[in-house]
Amino acid sequence: MSEAPQALVIGAGPAGLMAAEALASAGRAVVVAEAKPSPARKFLMAGKSGLNLTKDEALPAFLAAYSADWLAPMLRAFGPDQAMAWARGLGVEVFTGSSGRVFPLAMKGSPLLRAWLRRLEGMGVQLRSRWRWTGFDGAAFRFDTPEGMQILRPGVTVLALGGASWSRLGSDGAWVPWLAERGVEIAPWQPANVGLRVDWSPHMARHFGAPVKGAVLRLTPGQSEHRGEFVISARGLEGGGLYPLSPALREGAGLELDLMPDVPEAEVQARLDRMRPGETAANRLRKLGLAPVAAALVMEWAKGHPLTVVKRLPVRHAGLRPLDEAISVAGGITAAALSPDLELRALPGVFAAGEMLDWEAPTGGYLLTGCLATGLWAGRAAAR
Repeated sequence: MSEAPQALVIGAGPAGLMAAEALASAGRAVVVAEAKPSPARKFLMAGKSGLNLTKDEALPAFLAAYSADWLAPMLRAFGPDQAMAWARGLGVEVFTGSSGRVFPLAMKGSPLLRAWLRRLEGMGVQLRSRWRWTGFDGAAFRFDTPEGMQILRPGVTVLALGGASWSRLGSDGAWVPWLAERGVEIAPWQPANVGLRVDWSPHMARHFGAPVKGAVLRLTPGQSEHRGEFVISARGLEGGGLYPLSPALREGAGLELDLMPDVPEAEVQARLDRMRPGETAANRLRKLGLAPVAAALVMEWAKGHPLTVVKRLPVRHAGLRPLDEAISVAGGITAAALSPDLELRALPGVFAAGEMLDWEAPTGGYLLTGCLATGLWAGRAAAR
């Protein structure tokens, strides 16, 4: 079967749905093709622990969180203020937490998604689930669907197929060879916002799931540092305090922890000197005020070292967790392959948005706002 809709969006995540909304707002008839049985699965998974919609901060600081300067016009058009207004326009009230992160009052993604899908349906957007794009048929798009193979020849197309992490939720990167063979330049995938692999000794098992709070994570040699929280897991280290360091760690930087960042090293030494000779290291660490999980890290990585190592504990790890376990990715369609409107230079009339594009940002609302902003930008350009 073959048909020719005015506008086609492939991928029903945040970027794709925003592109569909922009196209429908401009009066275009829109078909959204989604490979999974339901839309926005990664969005919903992220929202289970509290949907972080955006970061409420001044625009210069917000823009500085992104790796790609060419995103700036899109983020100026749809930044933190616009993201909050958009959610409220869907009837979803939001609030700003103490860290500047913005969440729906319900702390979930599902109410926002339901309201969004209702609005899109009211605008005439057709959502076709279990429509998996399987490549090109000449200039047309070929899909595997419950009704068999379908061919679409749209007037314009927005691709919003995600990156290559969390493949079980739909972002599997299967589209890369189909675009590459059409001359689209695509940078290799790399994990971003990802944990570290650690092969723990058995004594660490009782600490799995425990957070390490208030530590400073310092890149070495002589690089930046970041204060935040991370979690000990059976697989290694995970958490928001670690994720902003992913780009440097990916490039081979070392990592050390300051487990007592508010206490100078000389004071740590003075406290140790006042303790009785012969006390065990574990007892000394407890008297320094370290939480059990922090003390366990010292014993894991620096047993037998002077205990002032709490100020510069080397993290012994085996590299980043695999790509498919990353929250997001670096790599994807390069800026050189795109026009300023996010149109693929090699495929006129085809636009791209979201995690398909080669940019990265830390967690904390930046990722979702970036996807929404690029989806809106591509959708408006496609409508024109």
